[in-house]
Amino acid sequence: MASIEESLDLIARGAEEILVEEELVKKLRRGVPLRVKAGFDPTAPDLHLGHTVLINKLRQFQELGHEVMFLIGDFTGMIGDPTGKSATRPPLTRDQVLENAKSYEEQIYKILDPERTLVLFNSSWMGQMSAADLIQLAAKHTVARMLERDDFSKRYKSGQAIAIHEFLYPLIQGYDSVAMKADVELGGTDQKFNLLVGRQLQESYGQEPQVVITLPILEGLDGVQKMSKSLGNYIGITEPPDEMFGKVMSISDELMWRWFELLSFRPMGEIEGFRRQVEEGANPRDIKFLLAEEIVSRFHDADAAKRARESFINRFRKGALPDEMPEAELRAGAEGLPIANALKEAGLVSSTSEGLRMIKQGAVRIDGERVEDRSLRLPVGTEAVLQVGKRRFARVRVGG
Repeated sequence: MASIEESLDLIARGAEEILVEEELVKKLRRGVPLRVKAGFDPTAPDLHLGHTVLINKLRQFQELGHEVMFLIGDFTGMIGDPTGKSATRPPLTRDQVLENAKSYEEQIYKILDPERTLVLFNSSWMGQMSAADLIQLAAKHTVARMLERDDFSKRYKSGQAIAIHEFLYPLIQGYDSVAMKADVELGGTDQKFNLLVGRQLQESYGQEPQVVITLPILEGLDGVQKMSKSLGNYIGITEPPDEMFGKVMSISDELMWRWFELLSFRPMGEIEGFRRQVEEGANPRDIKFLLAEEIVSRFHDADAAKRARESFINRFRKGALPDEMPEAELRAGAEGLPIANALKEAGLVSSTSEGLRMIKQGAVRIDGERVEDRSLRLPVGTEAVLQVGKRRFARVRVGG
């Protein structure tokens, strides 16, 4: 059994806020398994890695011996979560919700222990609520408080429509915590308002308020926008191993560390060790291999991860694409050859200016890995495949 300090360290890993940490400590000291809630609206049939940030945290609570309640918002899914939306969302049909919910159940057990996971549907209690009950629930909150929400406030001030049913969404999400008697609720930083409504409603119904833990929104493959299917910068957890592995390898070295913290199950001490190795000269690509293998293993298996790695190496590092490509012997000084110069001398760009511009556009790769640092230098002894765009390749060797 983990100590309070060890539990807090694991719970706090990657978390944005714990509201209120002192209350969490008090709950942990009782020595009774906590009821930990996270809700998901089945708005799409497939989960991506961004969704798994919350699910990974649920798994950590399971490892600490607590009771995980995975709530599928089949009732709220028919309202449509207004969080962050600049217009009213069209609600899903009942059939769409049920189809997506079934898919969610199949996917979450790639991470969670099915024997220690309670899957609930909020239609179980909301479907039984009468119109009078709903009015009574609505009486426990005010329009002024609702307009404190940033997205509602912006829409109201700009004259954009806010449908009455959208005000019901945070109330129903909050009431879920009452019905489930949640001790802890997890959510993204964009859900903070709704999670705090849950605390308020629990107090109104005579319950001890839940502890709210917010987790950051995972950046997608571009390292800028949040991971989203609509933006195309996502990795679906049902994607084939090769595709999943290649996408992980395409992220920037800087983003890799954030993904390690939020997606990896490795101890933070081990991850910090990887950072030191890179600072001391290790190739970040080799560390990224470990992250890609871990993620593919989780959603497929270790053999699939191994094969995906070998396929990636064969395809990119051994220059199997294309069948034929020019070769170039380049010369560098003691400080190495600037990447833009290497691209020009290899005949891949017409000038170093074009080379720098192509790097900025994300069109330059070394052994299949995107180059983002325009000040990068290739040291003497480098043997690599340089790529610009989809069709320009050259195998280079850098001599002194």
